[in-house]
Amino acid sequence: MNKKPKISIVTISYNSSKTIRDTIDSVLIQDYENIEYIIIDGKSTDDTIEIIKSYGDSISYFISEEDDGLYDAMNKGVRAANGDVVGILNSDDFYYNNHVISDVAEVFTFNDVDSVYGDLLYVDTVNIDSIRRYWKSGDFKFKNMRKGWTVPHPTFFVKKDIYNKYGLYSIRLKSASDYEMIIRLLYKNKISVSYLPKILVKMRIGGISNYSIWNRLRGNNEDYISWKMNGLRPPMFIRFKKPLSKLSQFFKRPNK
Repeated sequence: MNKKPKISIVTISYNSSKTIRDTIDSVLIQDYENIEYIIIDGKSTDDTIEIIKSYGDSISYFISEEDDGLYDAMNKGVRAANGDVVGILNSDDFYYNNHVISDVAEVFTFNDVDSVYGDLLYVDTVNIDSIRRYWKSGDFKFKNMRKGWTVPHPTFFVKKDIYNKYGLYSIRLKSASDYEMIIRLLYKNKISVSYLPKILVKMRIGGISNYSIWNRLRGNNEDYISWKMNGLRPPMFIRFKKPLSKLSQFFKRPNK
């Protein structure tokens, strides 16, 4: 790959005025120069659009229009990306420090891989210094995906060519299309992947698949469907294995 690959970062927003400044600022303070920043807004009705516009030319590409949900918006962002690598950072999330992208770019530069992922911190919605969960991903092991293991999507950076080759996010699924994408890329098509053992992203608790019992049940069902969509036999009890695999996240804490 290039000495300094262009990294396209895509942020999806809708009525995100309370959090999007943290997201944007975390991108703009990165110490890596070759960044393209794309924001796809779903026609927000609060102050989100005004906040985004206040950053002027610091945003490489911005559009606000109605969409067919979160994953449709992600697809718009991936299509618009001109970078060698694409990362998706939603408007509730923000990068852990100012050298996340330079760390990611270094892996792509010195390793012949199609994708990179790292660790994730879940933090309190209001007090972002309060850690609620710590997702230490660990090294990729193919067999572990059938045990419920997956990659934390906000930390997942993928070459644009891979999206061109294997397709975009399915808008058929409402809360598990990121999981389906990871199965499609890592398990079915066996793209190469490297684990960066660092915290890359802080995510506020309460994502789309977790904010109600109904959504979590629907998400579990979509996890099962994700395997079948790829012509794969779903692992036995995957609806239960995947959430159970995350239990340790509530007890682990990063080393100081």
